[in-house]
Amino acid sequence: MKEDADRAANRLPVDEARDHLMVQIARMIYQQEKTLTDVAAETGLNRWQVSRLLQEARDLGVVRIEIVPRTLRDPELETKLTRTFGLRDAVVVPGSVESAEGLEGVQRAAGQYLASVKPRPNVVGVSWGRTMGGVARWLPPGWNSGVTVVQINGTVTPVPGIAHHNDVADAFARKGNGRMIPLPVPAIVGERTTREVLEKDRIVADVIAVARSAQVLAFSMGVAGSDSVLVRSGNILDNEMAALVRGGAVGDVLGHFIDRRGEIVDPDLDARAIGLSLSDLKRRERAIGIVGGADKHQVALGALQAGLINVLVTDEATARYALEHSHDR
Repeated sequence: MKEDADRAANRLPVDEARDHLMVQIARMIYQQEKTLTDVAAETGLNRWQVSRLLQEARDLGVVRIEIVPRTLRDPELETKLTRTFGLRDAVVVPGSVESAEGLEGVQRAAGQYLASVKPRPNVVGVSWGRTMGGVARWLPPGWNSGVTVVQINGTVTPVPGIAHHNDVADAFARKGNGRMIPLPVPAIVGERTTREVLEKDRIVADVIAVARSAQVLAFSMGVAGSDSVLVRSGNILDNEMAALVRGGAVGDVLGHFIDRRGEIVDPDLDARAIGLSLSDLKRRERAIGIVGGADKHQVALGALQAGLINVLVTDEATARYALEHSHDR
């Protein structure tokens, strides 16, 4: 009789009722963080039955456990960067970003860094692009509460594979339980007078004013040459880019093309860029530059040399390049 009672105690419900119980127990364990003993008491099961149902839930895919390792960092290189360039902070991911996995590591590190900023900023300014799109994906939900996310540079016409301003800023805002403010104008216009007229418009002026109030900015950097998204989108003509490269341009920061020292290469063309200026970047509590890859070594160096960023999130190869060339003239 006792053996029959023991067998009955270990017998579990079947079919649909069993499935419902499996989901209920999984939620109690993984979402409500209850113990096996707590779950057993509430469901009328014993601990063995609860454990068995949990294992079955994992086997059937009802419960999926994803392990996301903390981003590895190189503290020695980070210290050297902060001392050499007077940075507030640096995050260096080992290796290089010449693979998709490497770039993802930098994007993940940037998302984690932004989520760790304390006190939480009320206003955050962001740029757009593939790198920033990746950062947005790695931002944890609830990274902020009620944040205003404002676009800090003008946009481009759609280019395949490039995350645009609304995608990035909207994702930042949604995950931060806040609102997004777009900057609905081109990154670079055809004439200086056009930029002046647009920036006098009340709507555009109000957005730029909000951008200038943001004490935390997060932005990526672009390359110089035919691969520049500003060329591919038509914001800059081929002959204009060729002239920039001849003049020493190594890339752009928010549409401002700089040389290895971080100085503007073509002031006339620069006067056609809409958004925050390079001088605006130097007055921010945190100007976070997110960059990696061999094609962006020199623009990263220029941004560091000119003090355009005070927080750098990058890969090991870019960090070493910047340190090796920190005394270049």
